[in-house]
Amino acid sequence: MPKRYPLQGETVIFTGTLKSPDALELVKEYGGNPHSLPLIQVNEIEQTTDNERLLEAAHYDWLIFTSQNAVQVFHEKMLRHAIKPAQIPCKIAAVGSQTASALEKIGFTVSFIPTTFSADVFVQQFKPEGTNLLKVLFLRGSLAGSILREELPFQVEEWTVYETGAKPASIISIVELLKTEKNCTILFASPSAVHVYEQGAAPIIGWEGFTIGAIGHVTEKALLAAGATVHVKPETYTLKELVNALARRKEVIQ
Repeated sequence: MPKRYPLQGETVIFTGTLKSPDALELVKEYGGNPHSLPLIQVNEIEQTTDNERLLEAAHYDWLIFTSQNAVQVFHEKMLRHAIKPAQIPCKIAAVGSQTASALEKIGFTVSFIPTTFSADVFVQQFKPEGTNLLKVLFLRGSLAGSILREELPFQVEEWTVYETGAKPASIISIVELLKTEKNCTILFASPSAVHVYEQGAAPIIGWEGFTIGAIGHVTEKALLAAGATVHVKPETYTLKELVNALARRKEVIQ
């Protein structure tokens, strides 16, 4: 447990869907008051062809996952159709340590993780043998970008397994906290959350008067494009490291 409390009196708002309470607990350990208010909600796209596509997945050389949401939904499909990890023997690539951990928990072995947890770095570093002949399947959400398909030098097919949409109740709660709490920080873990805030909360509360954190450079770019100032970004792109970076910043200010 930290021996200092740089987040004492700080309201820290997480705008992404949390897969574990670790980041929330870390805020508390630093003396802060965390709130989990996801701006986007994830819904599985369930289709009659799911079983067939799961069986086809076994014939790819690599599966690529860029989010824990994709892992969760893929696992739900596997359970529903009684498909075990051993039946999908291809190699697995994950963008991010948390995504890799989620894959390992359901029985997969992750063979590649980029040094920086973002898709643009992934396409630069992912250079497996037999590049020109590889067949790859990208498990994606409805708002995922096209960089993997466009910039990887081999055949990349996509399977959109979930869709995302705004969560109006969270927008209302975030606006209320930012209006009423004296010291607030809002943390963004994806460009999608930035866009929802930009459209739903920014017209009411704006981007000033509170601390803003971005989990990585892609989210930071989305924030800057929306007119926000990014005060905190960690070197390692995880929520816990974002909280640690926030604590260091607040400690310096104090």
